[in-house]
Amino acid sequence: MPAAAPDRTLKRLRHDIRVRQLDVAAIEDLTPKMRRITLAGPDLEGFDSPGHADHIKMFFSPDPDNPILPEAGPQGLAFPEGQRPQMRDYTPRAFDAQRLRLDIDFVLHGDEGPASAWASQARIGQKAVIAGPRGSLIVPMTFDWYLLAGDETGLPAIARRLEELPSGAPVIAVLEVADAAEEQVFETQADLALHWVHRNGAAPGTTRLISQKLTELEFPKGDAYAFIASEANASRAAKAHLVDSREFNPEWVKAAGYWLHGVADAQEPH
Repeated sequence: MPAAAPDRTLKRLRHDIRVRQLDVAAIEDLTPKMRRITLAGPDLEGFDSPGHADHIKMFFSPDPDNPILPEAGPQGLAFPEGQRPQMRDYTPRAFDAQRLRLDIDFVLHGDEGPASAWASQARIGQKAVIAGPRGSLIVPMTFDWYLLAGDETGLPAIARRLEELPSGAPVIAVLEVADAAEEQVFETQADLALHWVHRNGAAPGTTRLISQKLTELEFPKGDAYAFIASEANASRAAKAHLVDSREFNPEWVKAAGYWLHGVADAQEPH
């Protein structure tokens, strides 16, 4: 009898939303424009983030020392009247369930958006408020190979995926950053072919470097799962190339628009 086809079913999980007030426990500059902030506290008890592309919601109050706390209810999050803080979605980069510590990587844009501004001024002991993740997409380890592509905003999710892939799993990664100083080192047991592309002075969101690099690459044989996380138009262009020109199964291509060029607070719903 022929061998059974591998199970490549994508599984979606839902989580109860809980608001957590945490403390900044550590700050590390990974590159000149990427800062890792470690949050800690007993409120992380029971935190769960099984998907590499999970997102938590972070709340940025006008006074960082007195954060506004929403309440989670049947209709979602509720805020005190007239006190709705700005919010942004972030990938849980790493979680230590034993020490109750959560790493979040921030891109320091220099444009004084709420998240970048908060990360730039963060200090040890400062409060932070998060909620979620509210859902997870679990991608099985049964594909013949994997493709990961993204810009700085997608690096935390891509790095998580690289760390969790099994030993020897073929994976191609195409990563767009400002310049060579923004390249990171990833720990992985996978068989990684890593390609960095640099904007070299071009503004983020104004190039199609990821799609251009994808057109140049020779892909392995077999069924692949592709994860793309970058500026929305760039992600769409990369997916179109994979599906239209490289015959990828569209059900196995996740193209996430983590931000939209020219729109400060545009994010893909999570």
